[in-house]
Amino acid sequence: MITTNNLCRRFHVGDSWVHALDRVDLQIDKGDFVAVMGPSGSGKSTLMNILGCLDTPDEGDYRFLDQEVADMDDDQLSRVRNQHIGFVFQSFHLLPRLTALENVLLPMRFSDSDPSANQQRGLHLLERLGLSDRTDHRPNQLSGGQRQRVAIARSMINEPPLLLADEPTGNLDSRTSEEIMELFEEINGRGQTILMVTNEEEIAAHAKRLIRMRDGKIEDDSTTH
Repeated sequence: MITTNNLCRRFHVGDSWVHALDRVDLQIDKGDFVAVMGPSGSGKSTLMNILGCLDTPDEGDYRFLDQEVADMDDDQLSRVRNQHIGFVFQSFHLLPRLTALENVLLPMRFSDSDPSANQQRGLHLLERLGLSDRTDHRPNQLSGGQRQRVAIARSMINEPPLLLADEPTGNLDSRTSEEIMELFEEINGRGQTILMVTNEEEIAAHAKRLIRMRDGKIEDDSTTH
């Protein structure tokens, strides 16, 4: 699903250049559940942004679903982000004036699919995530765990093959974090590929594979179970 070769990304800080990614080679197969860990500045968020087609490398190659990402134009990149990648963020990124269901349906606004079928799918996802009684609630009426579940439902509405999660439990208590990770395991068990950035060892332990980064390089890449 994902192959990177010699991936480099540099940022100009003051009078010097910082190598956020330094010749990263990575392969992620369909159905993988990968956790990425590392200290601040190790390059893990930069790597996720590039894999999510939100940023571009300065050097190296990135192939996603057998396509060279560098060869895609802006419209193609937008379609990839909308149809093939689901995003889950630490801060949820829900629109405050929209209901839970309306937030879930946001990625479908530019879809040619049937609106009523989309609505039914959104309702089904919210029901599956234990939010059937919260569909008309706005984000400020939901708990942190409920907001993250809405964000996960939104990431799944297009049935994307890849789910990218950046610190998905960072704003949640330990019990809710565990519930969210059990949900991720269930999603992965149905064949969806997940790449997750986390700073918490107990959260990373839910993944099948753990990548540790330092100074823009992959320091270790191993299976967890």
